[in-house]
Amino acid sequence: MTWDPRSLPDLSGRVYLVTGSNAGLGYFASEQLVRAGAKVLMSARHPNRLSAARAAIRRRVPDAAADATEPLILDTSNLASVRSAAASVRGKGGLDGVLLNAGIVHAPKTRETTIDGHEVVFATNALGHYALGGELLTALAAASGRMVWLGSMSTSLTPYDPVDPQLADGYTAWRAYVQSKVATAALGFEADRRLRAAEVPVTSVVAHPGYSTGGRTPGIVGVNEPSRAKRFRDNLQAAIAQSKERGAWSLVRALIDPDVEGGEFWGPRTGSRGEPRLQTAAKITRDPEVGARLWDVAETATGVHWPFEVAARSTQV
Repeated sequence: MTWDPRSLPDLSGRVYLVTGSNAGLGYFASEQLVRAGAKVLMSARHPNRLSAARAAIRRRVPDAAADATEPLILDTSNLASVRSAAASVRGKGGLDGVLLNAGIVHAPKTRETTIDGHEVVFATNALGHYALGGELLTALAAASGRMVWLGSMSTSLTPYDPVDPQLADGYTAWRAYVQSKVATAALGFEADRRLRAAEVPVTSVVAHPGYSTGGRTPGIVGVNEPSRAKRFRDNLQAAIAQSKERGAWSLVRALIDPDVEGGEFWGPRTGSRGEPRLQTAAKITRDPEVGARLWDVAETATGVHWPFEVAARSTQV
């Protein structure tokens, strides 16, 4: 069947969590899910920005149910926030899917650390989502759900091996970002290997949005309000860039398409733009040794041990 990102399958009765829902890819993924009838737990760090995003969805999807979105305060750079948000979600029952989208794209020029003592880009993009995935595993297993990790084209452009994932030495903003994305994708593929081995009915998929820019994205009050200068600059790249609305297509397909399988990598047709297609991820992200090493790093750094056996038992008749 041909997949039409503008006309998604009916998702009535489904519940999804999207991290970083207040803007960019997370906002548009949330809007697309709501348009298809799903309930979306929209999460962000700032209550006011989250309220603005939910209000935008109400304006743009006026026929959506009154409870089509629900707010969840979540800061993936803060492990206490992750644990608190996950406990709230688990209390609601099964979860059909989680889009692990939140993150830092423009890394700070100099190395910064979180309240937990971790390098902020690695913590926000990778560690927090590893912890969230583990904390939500039983809720996902109860619904035979899916988790989607946000990859990046940058992992193929400069495939850094994160032998120093916290970048204690040799920090640069670009390296911090790319290493965090190598780690995120590697963790997503390693999660698939471990979920299969433990026979947990949860699929783990990695997807990327291509080259999606705010200047080519529809203006939405409180969500996306690019300056004229940014519009001009981003439109100069029209041949290779697309809107964040379209960038979310690959993420949403990876999250809801019933034919998607664990361990797959989805992205735009040309790599940087276009309809979502199955693609081949950077070799380093698919290396089982790299995945196992980063899993150990994440487990030690967060103190979260994924409850594979509990999740597998909870679904047995």
